[in-house]
Amino acid sequence: MSTHQPEFTLRLATNDDDLFAAQRLRYDVFVKELGGDGALVDHDRQLEVDKYDPFFDHLLLLDQSQGDTVLAQIVGVYRLLRDDQMPKIGQYYTESEYDLSVLKSSGRKLLELGRSCLHKDYRGGTAMYVMWNGLAEYVTQHGIEILFGTASFHGTDPDALAAPLSLLHHRHLAPAELRVRALPQHFTEMNRIPEPDIDRRAAMVAVPALIKGYLRLGGFVGEGAFVDQAFNTTDVCLVMDTKRLSETQKKIYSRGKTV
Repeated sequence: MSTHQPEFTLRLATNDDDLFAAQRLRYDVFVKELGGDGALVDHDRQLEVDKYDPFFDHLLLLDQSQGDTVLAQIVGVYRLLRDDQMPKIGQYYTESEYDLSVLKSSGRKLLELGRSCLHKDYRGGTAMYVMWNGLAEYVTQHGIEILFGTASFHGTDPDALAAPLSLLHHRHLAPAELRVRALPQHFTEMNRIPEPDIDRRAAMVAVPALIKGYLRLGGFVGEGAFVDQAFNTTDVCLVMDTKRLSETQKKIYSRGKTV
């Protein structure tokens, strides 16, 4: 975590320079750090790019103490797609991994979350909470009722992740009306260890911080994992129903600034 006092600003991307900065940070995290790749990743310019980027809103966390340009200031990104935006591309990113029929047929306002990452110097502090506060304001502005998206474990060996995947399955599986399911051709069983045999403390330590954050806010996981060989990750699908947030959680989640 950085030792300097950040000067955070949170806003949506508005131009090509903003999107370039977001894609550069994503490259630093997903490609350089985590060893990911993809058909549209631009290694020459060091940009993590895909076909969905032009259709999403991109929430940017900037530290204005780091320079005068968005490329110097960017320390966090979140990619957001509302259900009223989705028809322009024809599907959600998550639909390449999960069957979302139960959510799409619910008649409720949906928001897909993705490509969330922080610069390595800003992890473990307040930066993620600042981003969540901005996300909460976005949710309120657009009347969002259900949030969903994939989140990742590093690595592609489900057996090495058996304990945390099993813990999520046994303790945090979504109720039937929210239970998305990994596509049959990609379905990886999460229920790998019987619940009584799990060291729950050790298993939860192995769960990435972003996933734990969503669970604390009342989130659930869908059924089955997706092994993403290109990105060197094992993905789970997180689902959050805003109606299910407790009053305490709502106060934490909705302490935001307009974006």
